[in-house]
Amino acid sequence: MRPLMAHSASSLEAALRERLQATHVTVVDTSDGCGSKFAVTVLAPCFDGKTLLARHRLVNEALKEELKSIHALTITKAAVS
Repeated sequence: MRPLMAHSASSLEAALRERLQATHVTVVDTSDGCGSKFAVTVLAPCFDGKTLLARHRLVNEALKEELKSIHALTITKAAVS
């Protein structure tokens, strides 16, 4: 069993900006600093023409490795920039 790795809001923000070419990303640690729960807002051109479900799947795919050690991810907004 692999040890869980704590993530920071800034590392998730950088990953989303890079992997989705996002124009705006906000990540809030909602786990009182332990790095296990986050809320994200993402605006990216790659969401153009995609359904809400497809946009959420893109966010989840972009954070695929990180999600292995994150308890909860709330996508508050995933919209076209």
